[in-house]
Amino acid sequence: MTMRPLRGLAFAAASVLSVVAAPQTASAQGLVEFLWGGGADWGGGRQTVSFNSQYKPGQVIVSFGDRRLYLITQPGTALSYPIAVPRDQSRWQGTTFVSQKRVNPSWTPTPEMRRENPRLPSWVPGGHPMNPLGNRALYLGSSMYRIHGTDAPWTIGQAVSKGCVRMYNEDVLEIYNRVPVGARVTVTWQKFSGSASASSGYSNDGVQPKRKYYRPVSANKPLQKAAEVQ
Repeated sequence: MTMRPLRGLAFAAASVLSVVAAPQTASAQGLVEFLWGGGADWGGGRQTVSFNSQYKPGQVIVSFGDRRLYLITQPGTALSYPIAVPRDQSRWQGTTFVSQKRVNPSWTPTPEMRRENPRLPSWVPGGHPMNPLGNRALYLGSSMYRIHGTDAPWTIGQAVSKGCVRMYNEDVLEIYNRVPVGARVTVTWQKFSGSASASSGYSNDGVQPKRKYYRPVSANKPLQKAAEVQ
């Protein structure tokens, strides 16, 4: 009587292994979503969406409320990407710009980070598979806040960062190639995907997104100079 559920578990495990062993049957993004989960709101892949036409092509809008990054491609249209957003104590918003870009950036945790987690290394070289900044980074203004990749794709869609904007490595690589130094970046808690100004490009079946990691903003924290954050 116990063999039937065991056979079911074995079949499920074999199904996962078959997907991993045959990535040619699914896109890289689809495989990431299969393994790490995430729905169309928080963790879905890149989408082309309609957007408020007041924003100009080339502008980047980071919506912590939507947990999406929008890149305006033409008036009324944007590319939308899932992101990880700041944790409660690291919230901020403001208007800034891309001040520099780096390929395979190195990472140095702040003293505060090392106090929180003494096991953190003092430095991680660029290109290392466990580098929290991933394969690309776009620096925001004079701060050390960045739009960057990640070594932990399962965190995309969650409120876990120290102030930076995390993306899937394949997504930040695309942003890196599309967004030049000097591009305007608006970081806000305003929501767009649930309003008439931005259509998410996927059907709205009335199901509310999970709010496990989201709480209303209690105070606006202005953009400020920070140490190495991620």
